[in-house]
Amino acid sequence: MNKKWWHDKVAYQIYPKSFLDANGDGIGDLEGIISRLDYLKELGVDIIWLSPIYKSPFVDQGYDIADYYAIAEEFGTMEQFDTLLAEAKKRGMYIIMDLVINHCSDKHEWFRKALADPEGEYGDYFYFRPGKLGGPPSNYRSYFGGSCWEKVPGRDLYYLHMFAKEQPDLNWENPVLRRRLYDMVNWWLDKGLAGFRIDAIINIKKDLDFPDLPPDGPDGLAGCWRMVEQVQGVGTFLTELRDSTFRQHDAFTVGEVFNMQPGQLPRFIGEDGYFSTIFDFSAHCLSDGGHGWYDAPKVEFAAWRKAVLDSQAEGMAAGFKANIIENHDEPRGVSRFLPDYAQTPAGAKMLGTVSLLLRGIPFIYQGQEIGMRNCRWNDIREFDDISTRDQYRLALAAGVPEAQALAACGAMSRDNARTPMQWSSEKNAGFTSGTPWMKVNPNYTQINVAAQEEDPDSVLRYYRTLVALRKDPAWRELFTYGSVEPAFQDRENVMAYTRTLGDRRVLVAANFGREPVTLNLDRPIKQLLLSNGPIAPTKDTLPLASCQCVVISY
Repeated sequence: MNKKWWHDKVAYQIYPKSFLDANGDGIGDLEGIISRLDYLKELGVDIIWLSPIYKSPFVDQGYDIADYYAIAEEFGTMEQFDTLLAEAKKRGMYIIMDLVINHCSDKHEWFRKALADPEGEYGDYFYFRPGKLGGPPSNYRSYFGGSCWEKVPGRDLYYLHMFAKEQPDLNWENPVLRRRLYDMVNWWLDKGLAGFRIDAIINIKKDLDFPDLPPDGPDGLAGCWRMVEQVQGVGTFLTELRDSTFRQHDAFTVGEVFNMQPGQLPRFIGEDGYFSTIFDFSAHCLSDGGHGWYDAPKVEFAAWRKAVLDSQAEGMAAGFKANIIENHDEPRGVSRFLPDYAQTPAGAKMLGTVSLLLRGIPFIYQGQEIGMRNCRWNDIREFDDISTRDQYRLALAAGVPEAQALAACGAMSRDNARTPMQWSSEKNAGFTSGTPWMKVNPNYTQINVAAQEEDPDSVLRYYRTLVALRKDPAWRELFTYGSVEPAFQDRENVMAYTRTLGDRRVLVAANFGREPVTLNLDRPIKQLLLSNGPIAPTKDTLPLASCQCVVISY
């Protein structure tokens, strides 16, 4: 494998709106991020991913972009962004941004011109189609519910939106549009950006006939992703995107890729892949419901362990995956992947350990390093997320009682990850001196950065030690390039694997069960590298208390 500058890096995702508000308007901003760069540096972060900060109406929290070249006033100015780039560079850190090019905002100049003249130049930047039998052109359901087709007022024309109706899809078949997008990407990279996280990118290839598909729900619609799963040719677009932009700048790119066709992973992340890496969502898909959040299954340990380890085996054969516990689109990992008895500081450390020491690029989401958990929601009106509101309506339409529908949203909502970062026990968790745009998790008085800075046994202090171990010169190569082999799979509730490089071998083992276990080792321990609690191993045994994890070298 050709070594790349990003192979041994640790990344951290910032959701700017909820990170830190420096001017008291209740919304996180660039100045707030700049003020915490030293905090991130001490954590061991190399790459910072910013969720969208472009000009936007914020129908979908910035994933509806009205101007790709402008910073949203809510977050600050381009001058402040340039300062962020410069300050990050001083600390040896890299900034990447979200790249949202499957769709834009209906307030974007391109779409406003297209709507005024669908048959004109800008009309071909989007997908306009005539209606069929007095209704939409096809029976596709959007990711946020309802038809993918929105009627053009006063005409028998519809435009396609796979997400909200305010997010019209861009027509990638148009070479003029593609060039304009590439020019924009290169503009940001020339400015000093290190790369991008690429949003919903697999959706850029459509079946231009937009055929009806067999309905998969009582609304008579079929999920638009069914069309994406069946269409061929997305690789042509992704190759051109890579060669026209990323490759010219040696950029780091991480794709959000769902609906990949079997056997395609090497094309995405191999030596000549479209992207540097893609996120591993294998564990997160375990809680996909058959119809929605209201029938989402609980994540069982055995299935979670298998999904993670199988994905590691797949990734080793292709390239590098990006490992996550949570992100802005997922509920908090401590609440999702750990049983009730393990939703503790020890459990948070354990979950972090087995994730960050896997092969691949570890991504830490803001608040993960202090063990933030899902919020307590009392009313559907407390949610801001467009997807959560849709899931609530969907549950009620299916006959689910209101309390149960609310509980399902409380467990799965993206807003769990979007509550303000908990900096201290002061008012509003130290996030803002004003009124926060989103409710603060009430547990901020117990879980916050300031308190954990003072506690040597805190989740935050442990995360710093954990990241330092991964980056320790003595172990960096092993944790970066070493193979992953499952271990102790015959032991119920034990997640364990080895990292091996040459004649060096490390065991990562964790007890997710309620009862203590003892693991019999096939060779003596050479060194105890890390543990989240007191441990007394012998020459050939490794005792693990409930929620205990250890890292040892053989």
